[in-house]
Amino acid sequence: MDYDADLPGHVERVLSRFLREAGAEIEATEPGFASGVDALTEFVLRGGKRLRPTFAWWAWRGTGGRAGDAEGVLQAVASLELVQACALIHDDLIDSSDSRRGRPTVHVAYADLHTSQQWAGTAASYGLAAAVLIGDLALAWADDMFGAAPLPSPVLGAARPAWRAMRTEVLAGQYLDVHMQVTEDASPEAALRVSRLKTAAYTVERPLHLGAALAGADVAQVAALREFGRDLGIAFQLRDDLLGVFGDPSVTGKPAGDDLREGKRTLLIALGLRQADATQAGVITNALGNVALSEKDIEQVRDVLREVDAVSAVERHIDELTGSALTSLARAELTEPAATALAELAAKATRRTF
Repeated sequence: MDYDADLPGHVERVLSRFLREAGAEIEATEPGFASGVDALTEFVLRGGKRLRPTFAWWAWRGTGGRAGDAEGVLQAVASLELVQACALIHDDLIDSSDSRRGRPTVHVAYADLHTSQQWAGTAASYGLAAAVLIGDLALAWADDMFGAAPLPSPVLGAARPAWRAMRTEVLAGQYLDVHMQVTEDASPEAALRVSRLKTAAYTVERPLHLGAALAGADVAQVAALREFGRDLGIAFQLRDDLLGVFGDPSVTGKPAGDDLREGKRTLLIALGLRQADATQAGVITNALGNVALSEKDIEQVRDVLREVDAVSAVERHIDELTGSALTSLARAELTEPAATALAELAAKATRRTF
């Protein structure tokens, strides 16, 4: 198969197969869980950039991966999408987000189901419980899918340290994100630390590490790829932070200003507060965590962030991180077409509008 020509299509193929088989197994004994299986399957397959498997795949290709392992590697890297599903489902719940990719979030959909069926208890509690459990299912199945990849034991074993580290780091990042909000830590240093753990590590750095480990890459290549992934992943999150305030909802699939309503202490906000005068800082702080924020309120925050040069500062930081990432990528000395593919991915990840 020509995997490179349609990598997202092949990722979806193996995901569909795994989800169908895993779902059929539990539904045969517990048909009442079919709703949860269907919700997770629909969530995973209805869209997404497939960035994590793509980064892992090209790292594997560029560091000497054996052609005979391709189908097994495809399954191993596709399991990253289930880790992503867990993170998104739980993140939406933590942030009280109403929509994801233009559709109701899992907890909202289940709360609506509870209401329509007039079940006992509260709709919000049912939605919360369902989302927690479906997110947990995604993480459990990610382990199952990764562990069952048809690869020689030494090959799969070499990638397990990266896999284990990634799972722990993304949860640590989620926790620190929540902790920052309640402690109101608005320092740029804290914002960057969360960006590295919550996004960079499991979006770019560890997938690259995983792919390289599956190929048996040497220590120097792994180190260079991880540096590339760390800087690019942070730049990716900084672009996400800008879109969270300035993005077009019809393109991003999320309401504008949600990061403000959720009280996110991003680098954009941290720099805005550091460079603002008292009046300008008041506009920002009054918006953070205000769930009733109007479009007019959001536009006032946007104006302040532009006035104090916070937007330009984040853009400069994205450019600097992208440049240092590409320097590290060159040092990894990957074979083609992987080197070019990863450089192109870097541009797409940092210049995107969704």
